[in-house]
Amino acid sequence: MANLKEIRNRISSVGSTMQITSAMKMVSAAKLKKAQDAIVAMRPYAETLSALLQNLSAALDGEANSPFTAQRPIKKVLAVVITSNRGLAGAFNSNVVKEAKRVGEQFPEAQVDYFTLGKKGNDAFKKSGRVVFNDNTIFDDLNFEANEALAEQLMDKFKAGEYDKIILIYNKFKNAATQIVMNEDFLPLEPQAQEGTAAGNTDFIFEPSQEEIVAELIPKSLKTQLFKALRDSFASEHGARMTAMHKATDNAMELKNNLTLEYNKARQAAITNEILEIVGGAEALAG
Repeated sequence: MANLKEIRNRISSVGSTMQITSAMKMVSAAKLKKAQDAIVAMRPYAETLSALLQNLSAALDGEANSPFTAQRPIKKVLAVVITSNRGLAGAFNSNVVKEAKRVGEQFPEAQVDYFTLGKKGNDAFKKSGRVVFNDNTIFDDLNFEANEALAEQLMDKFKAGEYDKIILIYNKFKNAATQIVMNEDFLPLEPQAQEGTAAGNTDFIFEPSQEEIVAELIPKSLKTQLFKALRDSFASEHGARMTAMHKATDNAMELKNNLTLEYNKARQAAITNEILEIVGGAEALAG
């Protein structure tokens, strides 16, 4: 009967775990809907702003320079690693950490520091002594004002010459089951060559000047780029956690069913043995 008790305890334990994973799945599903709607609504604006900036920049004569387009020898690189504060999301965090380490290996002669947004990224790199900034609260209330402060901090570091290149590393949301790890240049801005009948070949009248418009759009575009990365990561986190908890719930259900079957077999065997002992004892008394 000790074996039966052990199986009952395991069934109870698996049942409790299944309740937890199922609840976490439902919570992530509820949060995912809001996060997904936010990133889907934002992408057209971010992409249009980026395209507009590229077209305007390409139309300039090349003499108007911005501090954000400065090309310098790469001696110091800052990797902005966007992860979550909590785990139980499958490979969501580990994939970003692996990509960040791979990016570091791409610059063997440069110093690579980490600007971590999320506890998991900070945990992965804090022992290296290369974490220059960490924010574990950004996803508690994800809004453009908080993002703006972070973007300005990154832009100031680049303008001051503290870093020669800044890279965003995050998960891009595709759907609840799929997240794509992105390695995206943030600074310096790369001029895009225009082909065919691009905006650079179109005669527009600009008010104020085209240079002033570009100078105004660059900071706004950079802030929007970072905010899009944060929203992508936020939606990806809930999608990854919902998928992971769904699989965990299914696995717990399968394990519980197998344990229940094992318990029934063991209980049946124990009852059969008791019946055999009773019959054997009755036959011995009769004899």
